[in-house]
Amino acid sequence: NGQAVTEASYAGRYMMVFFGYTFCPDVCPQGLQVIGDALDIYAEKGGDADKIVPLFVTVDPERDTPEIMKDYLSNFRPGIQGLSGSIEQTTAIGKAYRVYYAKVKDPDSSADYLMDHTSLIYFMGPDGGYAGHFSHTSTSEQIAEKLAKQIN
Repeated sequence: NGQAVTEASYAGRYMMVFFGYTFCPDVCPQGLQVIGDALDIYAEKGGDADKIVPLFVTVDPERDTPEIMKDYLSNFRPGIQGLSGSIEQTTAIGKAYRVYYAKVKDPDSSADYLMDHTSLIYFMGPDGGYAGHFSHTSTSEQIAEKLAKQIN
């Protein structure tokens, strides 16, 4: 929604932090679907999903404006928040999480490019500290189960 946030914006809440970009052809949509499904399963089994903030952080700030992020995220579970910012801000959060990302030019096009990027889902505790991560091969059920163990 174009509002600035900091880590203080999420103090006291768990976070699931996923880095990607809206033009991603496969890993990002799949990851966001898994996050949404995991939160739904967690809630169905009695967990308080409102304690968890799912964040989608762009690694492509040149294309992913707040408007584009908001439109893209409307295709997934409500409540997933998109974060975009300047190249400097993206670089800073990427370094803080030790995320790899790099622009990869399409050899057949002068304008198009993809982004290689880390595909982990970082799980952060209410104190903002690292509490674990989920690989891109984790299922929604596996994530929901780990959330229940960590939070309940």
